[in-house]
Amino acid sequence: MEEARKRRRESAWYGFGMFGLVGWSVAVPIVAGIALGIWIDKRWPSDMSWTLMLLIAGAMLGALNAWYWIQREGRDD
Repeated sequence: MEEARKRRRESAWYGFGMFGLVGWSVAVPIVAGIALGIWIDKRWPSDMSWTLMLLIAGAMLGALNAWYWIQREGRDD
């Protein structure tokens, strides 16, 4: 029984779930950065685009978040 637990087999649904989790962990910070950037640009117009800067910041945060989840699932329990 312990040998079977050590060689646990992940189902296809587990893989799809992990794929979705990583996707959402990237998409949410990007969309939040864009929304905040549009709000700032409309409220306080300036020469620089806060939307673009926060899009890039959201993408970096999303990539770090995805890396965290992938590393966490890759560890042996």
